[in-house]
Amino acid sequence: MNDRNRLWAVALIVVGIAMIVGNWMSFFTIVALILLIYGVYKIRQGEEVKTGYILLGVGCGIILLDHFVLVIMICLISLVIFYIKAKKSRPSQGYMQKQNFVSSIHWDRDPWALRSVGMWHVLGELDVDLSLAIVEGEENILMFQGIVGDLDLGLSEDYGIEIDAFVFFGRIGFGRDSETGMMNRIHWRSPNYEQREQKVKIIVSYLIGDVDIRLTY
Repeated sequence: MNDRNRLWAVALIVVGIAMIVGNWMSFFTIVALILLIYGVYKIRQGEEVKTGYILLGVGCGIILLDHFVLVIMICLISLVIFYIKAKKSRPSQGYMQKQNFVSSIHWDRDPWALRSVGMWHVLGELDVDLSLAIVEGEENILMFQGIVGDLDLGLSEDYGIEIDAFVFFGRIGFGRDSETGMMNRIHWRSPNYEQREQKVKIIVSYLIGDVDIRLTY
């Protein structure tokens, strides 16, 4: 079965299930799910990526309007998970914690001070280049978590780096490798991690996300 036929087969299965459990799934929810599936298909094809993300956005918007209470619950659960992870991972001192509805970070243009920080947002766009970072301290943690996130992360060989990234729905790219779909996870540690005096641990977790990790060396 080719990709297009598989897509429509999955869409029909979703519609069938929705008809069976129609007490809690409305017509608009079905439309939203089809848009989400087709959006992932477009992104995976790689030819109309922008259209794919537009479809994902429209699908998420419909679900937001049709299931507002459910979306609020998901946001609250995500925020609670963020606090739990932050409490377990954060260093004893020098840790900053931020929560925003929308975050736009551009740490890829000028030198920036790298210190332990945790960020949670409903919508996030982050461009981070570790080769421009000025590290403060021997061990730092960067935590990016939220509902929808677009993260472009450039790594550097100047530090020992450990990455733990999870995207429930979307894409994780690492170097030349890329995985699109559901429940994508990557755990990676640089070969020189133990030998480096300065270490950076990066934790990424999004419900819907596009994470691109680049090796800049």
